[in-house]
Amino acid sequence: MAGAIAIVVALLIFPSLVLISGGFGSAILGFFLQRDGEIRHEGSELLDIDD
Repeated sequence: MAGAIAIVVALLIFPSLVLISGGFGSAILGFFLQRDGEIRHEGSELLDIDD
């Protein structure tokens, strides 16, 4: 019985952790890529449209 409970807990926790960590990773990557794009294209008229 303990093995079944452990499997159910593992199936509920691990996918949630993967999705949450993927969301955090995407947010961090998006922040740094946006900042890099703004630095590389400083002075471009297209940055004014983005806001």
